[in-house]
Amino acid sequence: MLISTDFSGLFNQRFFNNLLPIPATSRLQLGQSTPSFSLPDIRNKRTVSLSDYQGRPVILAFTRIFTEKQYCPFCFPHIKALNEQYERFAERGIELLMITSTDPEQSTIVVQDLGLKMPLLSDESCQTFRAYGTGQALGAPLPAQFVLDAQGRLRYRHLFSFIDHNASPEKLLSRVQGPA
Repeated sequence: MLISTDFSGLFNQRFFNNLLPIPATSRLQLGQSTPSFSLPDIRNKRTVSLSDYQGRPVILAFTRIFTEKQYCPFCFPHIKALNEQYERFAERGIELLMITSTDPEQSTIVVQDLGLKMPLLSDESCQTFRAYGTGQALGAPLPAQFVLDAQGRLRYRHLFSFIDHNASPEKLLSRVQGPA
């Protein structure tokens, strides 16, 4: 996929709300229950809640997509890797939820263009990103990954840094504890 230089759709309210840098400083502690949420699943055309997955492990992969035409250079390969490995997660009974701040219209194009197999949740208000403390910079929330056990307790978290952008699919799989 080519990175486009078309900036239409970039400068919207979400961009300005996320312009100033806020470091990734999630206060969520290992073993703690994580914030609930309900977001539209663009791929499956329904609203999902975190509680829908009670009883099975869940990986929340917060990703940074600026518009349907512009991806974060650190996140684009991560999105592709997670999508390519999605069946490995599903075979182990793990739900992988990708969360983006793009609006539903932009997110629909992302699902189609990338052929996403995993649910893509649209959090255009960025409230879920903020509840999980992922941070923000230059117009979009920062990426992060959270592994939750079958009871919804945090077992692993990876926050963005320039040294270690995203947790690999292998790292995420290794941090999952099976159903209770």
